[in-house]
Amino acid sequence: MPSRFLILLTCLALTTAAQAQEPLACDTGLGVRIEADAPDAIDFSDPDTIFFETGRFEANLDKPRQADLDGGIVLRRGDKLAGAESAQLRESDRAIFLQGDVRFMDPATEIRSDSAEFAYDSGIIDFAGAEFSLGSGDGRGAADRITITNDGVLQLGGVEYTTCPPGSENWLLKAKDIRLDTGEGVGTAKGVKLRFKGVQILYAPYLSFPIGDARKSGLLAPEVGSAGRSGQEIRIPYYWNIAPNYDATLTSRILSDRGFQGQVGFRYLTLQHSGTVDAQLLPNDDLTNESRYLFDFDHQSILPNGWRTTVDIRDVSDSQYFEDLGGSLSVSSLTHLNRSVEIDFFGDTWSFLGRIQDFQTLDDAITDLNKPYRRVPQFLASAKWPQRVIGLDLGFDSELVNFDRDVGTTGWRVNLRPGLGRRFGGPGWFVEPGVTLDHTRYELSDTLGDNSPSRTLPITSFDAGLILERQIDRDNGSGLLQTLEPRILYVHIPHRDQSALPLFDTILPDLNLVQLFRRNRLLGVDRYVDTDQVSVGVTSRILDISTGRELVTATVGQARYLSESGVSLPGEPLATSRSSDYIAEVSFLLYDNINFNFGHQWGTGETGTTQSEARLQYRPATNKILNLAYRFRRDSLEQGDLSWSWPVSRRWNFVGRYNYSFRDDEVLEQFFGLEYESCCWGLRLVSRRHISTRDGTRDSSFGLQLVLKGLSSVGSQSDKLLERGILGYSARLR
Repeated sequence: MPSRFLILLTCLALTTAAQAQEPLACDTGLGVRIEADAPDAIDFSDPDTIFFETGRFEANLDKPRQADLDGGIVLRRGDKLAGAESAQLRESDRAIFLQGDVRFMDPATEIRSDSAEFAYDSGIIDFAGAEFSLGSGDGRGAADRITITNDGVLQLGGVEYTTCPPGSENWLLKAKDIRLDTGEGVGTAKGVKLRFKGVQILYAPYLSFPIGDARKSGLLAPEVGSAGRSGQEIRIPYYWNIAPNYDATLTSRILSDRGFQGQVGFRYLTLQHSGTVDAQLLPNDDLTNESRYLFDFDHQSILPNGWRTTVDIRDVSDSQYFEDLGGSLSVSSLTHLNRSVEIDFFGDTWSFLGRIQDFQTLDDAITDLNKPYRRVPQFLASAKWPQRVIGLDLGFDSELVNFDRDVGTTGWRVNLRPGLGRRFGGPGWFVEPGVTLDHTRYELSDTLGDNSPSRTLPITSFDAGLILERQIDRDNGSGLLQTLEPRILYVHIPHRDQSALPLFDTILPDLNLVQLFRRNRLLGVDRYVDTDQVSVGVTSRILDISTGRELVTATVGQARYLSESGVSLPGEPLATSRSSDYIAEVSFLLYDNINFNFGHQWGTGETGTTQSEARLQYRPATNKILNLAYRFRRDSLEQGDLSWSWPVSRRWNFVGRYNYSFRDDEVLEQFFGLEYESCCWGLRLVSRRHISTRDGTRDSSFGLQLVLKGLSSVGSQSDKLLERGILGYSARLR
């Protein structure tokens, strides 16, 4: 209940008194005190005071006591404002009755009506036959009655709501009752009818929808579309806002050819813990007559004193789950699922990682002998001491791990790598010599050779680099900065016979600029390739001095081998080349709206190109995108990729992607679509055909998505397909 009224009279006498800085006050006998304060003394932010501004005030002190106000009325209370042509204050009703061009405004709502009743004890305002608009958006509507409470909740009866401008109500939401909580940013409705272009497309006895970014429990818009070999698909999601830091989405998925699938997505966030849980269950697949499931759990805990835990567990019922139920080529091509639990620590000197890790193999073509090992457990510890030893930096890396598998050699591996080095440098240069002693020992089971083989290697290296700069003046007077950044790395690893050592997790990685400057050509510690190696690379950049924008970046590098190698992976021939392939990467801005990126790896002599990738993007405007890409890997793939999003008129947009394999002479994925956008609604139509399984099976689908701006979307989630398939695409229809 407000502590007082303050009625500001704009009549001449009170204005004169206020200008003279002389307060004027009197009691009306209505429980209302009239005060004319000096303007500087008025605090309109006081939430316990209702302020009036009126041209004329006339009070009747007889029963019933009431007062008439006219000449234009303005009421203020906190951040709420109301106005009318006239008003009547009745002591018996403890209310103010507003008449003529009534308007109410707060930060989230505007209401217009011919009359309203304001109960000043409770702060409730009732409007009859009102129109309303919501916040800074385009949401507007009309109602037979509106009640707005002191905390900003609107209760509406006989409601029509849309985000379309007046005169073009392409979609309209009609309801018997609607409750709009502008503070929470959500709305709920009963007896809902949704009309589009005059045709009713939805009826719901209850509906929840957003009027902002807030979260609210309730049914979300259903999704309808094609699921390829699974038939037609309907998704009915329910959002459960459990708490401010917990929520869940429960989805009923109906596949016409497979049956009913239930999905649960749960998220949580606390000061120390965060994570997601995704569970899917198809109790009986009508095509396979089997129960099928997916479980995905991701968790992270930030513990005191630099400790952290991470859990990543994924599991599916069968190897074809993603191919049949995943919906995209990226997930259907998965070969392994990671399952691990980790705990790590990062301190000023020491870091530590403990892990238990397993994999689920999805590709049935992978034999048991080629499946990855389980690490049960694995411990890694590293240290770098800030105090120098005899003027050198001291570092230490170590690993203890048990490799387990159902077939083949298993056992423990310990690896210790103490190292000494020193980095010298200054502005524009550095030199870093170093030496590392690598010791690896095994304790093996199920092996035909030595149960406890070991290897000790001294590794010496010398790393150095420069950063040279020069300024280039343009004709228009602005400047460019060009850098030249050469780097050289020398590595010496002596030969050791490693044929008795098992091969648990060591592979030959793709050559790239990072791998070019690593000490070991292989990834892993089961093998070290003996070498006298010099890696040389140079990078040059051109930057705009005024903006700092990088216009051109170019890098080229190669490793030279000064001696022959005597170590290789089992089954692989010894490397005889005296140099690695050349590696080159170029990225530059052709014009303000054309970007070009190019990466190339090629060998000397007759080896030719090993792999290559190029991408050109033309983007003259945010809604105009054209991407052209080419990928080549010798004896593996050669693909072209064209994607675009381009307006063909003021309202229509043409989108598409064409991904073609030159090696296989077939289309991997193609989709074409149209987008239509009006002021308050949009439409997407997308036709797609793609390879959905590892054996080359194709799926076709057609998606239709109707977007009602400010409300929801109906149909398939075509926007997600476009965002994934067109680089730089952003859905404008929201």
